[in-house]
Amino acid sequence: MNEPGDQELLALFRKEESRHYAFNQIVRLHQRRLYAFIRRMVTDPAETEDILQDVFLKAWTGLDNFRGEARLDTWLFRVAHNESISHLRRLKRRCLFNERKLSQQLTATLISEEHFSGDAIQQQLQRAVMNLPPKQRAVFTMKYFDGMKYSEMSRVTGTSEGALKASFHIAVKKIEGMLTRADQTLAAGKRQNP
Repeated sequence: MNEPGDQELLALFRKEESRHYAFNQIVRLHQRRLYAFIRRMVTDPAETEDILQDVFLKAWTGLDNFRGEARLDTWLFRVAHNESISHLRRLKRRCLFNERKLSQQLTATLISEEHFSGDAIQQQLQRAVMNLPPKQRAVFTMKYFDGMKYSEMSRVTGTSEGALKASFHIAVKKIEGMLTRADQTLAAGKRQNP
């Protein structure tokens, strides 16, 4: 049996008798990918769950007004993106963190997580990604990890494709620089302690 498409799910959602069924299908189809995106943004599993729940609450209340100009998953990603960025802003204000301290906390949370199975290279990459400003981190995550096209990212973020390409390019250069410095530090340590 084929999965119902966006239009079919939206039609079912707009009928009172099939509203819950349709929404459960929407959650089932999209929660894993949204969770992965949010987790890469905020790192903490409990906070990720809370944000994902907020995303689906906003979806529940906003789906009646969804006009279908974008794909449903793009719209849900936009909500997840906005919620993640808002969460990071609140965290920064609440903890009086600057960007560097916030990225250090997020990286420490990710690396200390018992379910993180990454090797040293993956840890270095995650540290580098966490050191990006939140909007660049979102662009890098959507492009690198989720394989989104710039046109879709533009609909998610409300930013022009040109600006997104520039942001991704800058993020890649920053990550390359951080990974190069980490490798140089590691090599220098090995030379000192043969």
